[in-house]
Amino acid sequence: MTKRRMWRLLALLFAFSLVAAACGGGDDDADDGGAGETETETTAAASEDEAMEEEEMAEEEEDEGATGALGGAAAEEEIEAAVAGEDDEEEMAEEEMAEEEEMMFDRSTLDGIFEEAAARRAKTVATITEKLESGEYTTGLEPGGDGILRGPAGFEIDMSACPDDWSDTTGITDSQIRIGHTTAQSGNLAAYGNIAYGWENYFNWINDNDPIMVGDSSRDLTLIVKDDAYVAAQTIEFVDELIEAENVFSILTLGSPNTLAVYDKINEECIPHPFVMTGHPAWGDPVNHPWTTIMQMSYSTESILWGAWIKENLGDLLPVKVAGLVMDNDFGLAYELGFEEWAGANSDVVSEYLPVRHDPAAPTLTNEMTTILAFEPDVFISMTAGNPCLLAIQEAGQSGLYDDINAKGGALFTPSVCKGIEAYMKPAGDFANNWWIIGGGSKDSTDPKFVDEPFMSFVNANLEAGGLDSKVSLYAIGYTYGYPYGEALRIAADLPGGLNRTNFILAVRSIDVYHPMLLDGIITQLNGNADAYFVEGSDFSQFDATVQTWNQVGDVVDVNGKSTNCAWDKDNGGCR
Repeated sequence: MTKRRMWRLLALLFAFSLVAAACGGGDDDADDGGAGETETETTAAASEDEAMEEEEMAEEEEDEGATGALGGAAAEEEIEAAVAGEDDEEEMAEEEMAEEEEMMFDRSTLDGIFEEAAARRAKTVATITEKLESGEYTTGLEPGGDGILRGPAGFEIDMSACPDDWSDTTGITDSQIRIGHTTAQSGNLAAYGNIAYGWENYFNWINDNDPIMVGDSSRDLTLIVKDDAYVAAQTIEFVDELIEAENVFSILTLGSPNTLAVYDKINEECIPHPFVMTGHPAWGDPVNHPWTTIMQMSYSTESILWGAWIKENLGDLLPVKVAGLVMDNDFGLAYELGFEEWAGANSDVVSEYLPVRHDPAAPTLTNEMTTILAFEPDVFISMTAGNPCLLAIQEAGQSGLYDDINAKGGALFTPSVCKGIEAYMKPAGDFANNWWIIGGGSKDSTDPKFVDEPFMSFVNANLEAGGLDSKVSLYAIGYTYGYPYGEALRIAADLPGGLNRTNFILAVRSIDVYHPMLLDGIITQLNGNADAYFVEGSDFSQFDATVQTWNQVGDVVDVNGKSTNCAWDKDNGGCR
C-alpha cells in the first residue's frame, strides 16, 4: 500500500463533520471572492454566513457536545487537501528542507544519532533564546512583567495563578533533579511498571556519561517511583506526597484514569507534567492544561485507524460485525466511544458494534469472550491493557473465536499499548499468529528487525549492564519515554536562566527531535497551541508467531501537526 494511498484512506475516514464540531475545529473563512463582487453581494453573503453559523451553533447546543469522542483528529481542510493530493507548497518546502537537514547526519551510527540530537537541541535553544530576548516569549517571572508565560504558537500560562509558595527551581538540589513518577508495579498492569526501571536505567546512563548541567555543575536525574497499582485513588495520594513531601521538579503519570484524577491538581500547582504514559486524547489540551503533554499516539486516532483498515481490507465482508473487549474505566471508554462514533458514521462499513466491558482486575475473561463468541463477529478488537491483552489473545484462541474469525477472512486486533512481544504475544503461542495492531510507530527492542540497530543495541547493552533482562521489551520502552524527556531537560538547561520549570515547559512545547525508538516516518514534535500531539502517526503491522516479529504492512501514516486540540469533558461526550 503506497503512502499516498494510506494518506487518502486516513483522510477519508477522518473527514466527517462530527469531529471538527467536537473539538472546536472548523473551516477557515471562505475566500474574498472575485474583484467584481459588489458591496451588496458581500453583505448578503456575510449575513448568510452568520445565519449558517448560528444554525450550526444551535445544532451543537442541541447535541450538547456528545459527539466529541474523536478529539485529536486532523482538521477538515487539511484532510481535504490530502484527499486531493494537493499538499501546501510551503509545507512541502519545509519538509524538503527537513529532509536535507536529516541527510547531514548518519543515523546508522550511534555517534550520528547523538550528533543530530545535539544539532536539533541547539537549533531549538537558539530559537527560544532569540524570542525570549526579543520579548516575543516571556517566562511570566520578569520584573515588571504581566505575569504571563508566553511560548510558541500562542501558548500561554498565567503564572500569577500559581501557588504562593511555588518556586521555579523546586526539585533541583545541590546534587539532584528530582522527578516523580506514579506507575503500576503491582496488579494486572504490573508489567508496565518495568517501563520505570528502563527509564531509570537511561537516566543512570545520562548521569554517568553525559550529565545534565545546572550552571557550572552537574546534577543527577533522580526518579522517585510510587506504585499506585493502577488505582486512581492511590495515584491521588502519591501525587500529593510527591508535591508536598518529595518536592519534585516534575511529575510523570501512567494510566488514563490515574492521570485524569490528578492532572487538574498538577496544573493548578504549576508543575511540569510532560510525556505522560497514556494515549488519552485529553492530554492534547495546551490551553486548559498547559503543563501536561502527551507522548504516544492518541487512542482517538487509533480508533479511526481500526476503521480505516477494515474499510480498506475487508471489502468482501462489508458491512462487518465488530466486537470490542473494553477495559471498564476511562482508558477503555476512550477507545469504546471513539470507535462507536466512527462506526456510527460509517454504517456501510460496520453494521453492528458490540462493546463488552471487563473489570480491570478480572483474573479471567471467559464470560466476556463467551458473550463475544455468541455475537459471531467478523472483527474482534481488544480495547484493553496489560495482562488482559494476553488473556484476550489466549481466550480468543481457546474459545474458538480466533478460528471462526480467521475462517471468515476477518481480523483480530490487539491495542497499541500491548505491542510488547515478550509480555503479550510470545506467551500466547500460536494463537498470537496473524493478529493485527495499529502500533503507534514504536519499535520492540526484542524484534529481530531492530535488535542490531545502533540505538537499540545501545539500549539493550545498557539494560544488561544495569542488571535488567534485555529480553523484556517493556524495559526498553523506558527509553522511548525517557529520550524526549532528557532532550527537553538539556534544552532547558541551555536557555537563559538555566534549568528551571518555566524553561522546561517552554522546551517541551517547542521540542522537535528525531526519535530513534520509533519507526522512520513518524515525526515527533510539539508546537505550543498549534500542535499538542507528539506522535500523530502509526504503522499497520501483523504478528508472525514463528519469527516472533511484527511485520509492517505498507508505509506508516503520519498526520503530524494536523490534529485538533482536546478539552476533555467526559460528562458531555468527550472533547470540546
